[in-house]
Amino acid sequence: MRMVLGLATAGLLLASGTAALAHHSGAMFDRLKAVTLTGEVKEYVFENPHVWIELIVAAKNGKKTQWGIEGEGPRTMSRMGLSPVTLHPGDKVTIHAHPLRDGRPGGSFMDIKMPNGDVLVAGRAAPEGQAAAPPAPVAPR
Repeated sequence: MRMVLGLATAGLLLASGTAALAHHSGAMFDRLKAVTLTGEVKEYVFENPHVWIELIVAAKNGKKTQWGIEGEGPRTMSRMGLSPVTLHPGDKVTIHAHPLRDGRPGGSFMDIKMPNGDVLVAGRAAPEGQAAAPPAPVAPR
């Protein structure tokens, strides 16, 4: 019985191998922290497997840093109101993100305040003609 179960498990793993290899963990992001980034869109990539927003953020001293913000897949991001033509280089936006654990300028998308003031939130679809509600604050465990 163990051998049959082991072979069945191995078969399932092999059959789903490409899908399993294509996905990755979000362990590199600190889900207990959030950063607020206000800046200018440098690049917007609305493609599988994840949407990316490259954002130029200026510090108070004028130094500019490029942040790479990873979103969900295009289908998920489109449910909250983003499309391939929603953002353009030069757009001024504010993004909340879970930062990378290693301190590099990157993060996992939480929400975005668009140039028109609408707030689009990850995992929440906005009602027709309204901005989605902002995310709940991140509390330490």
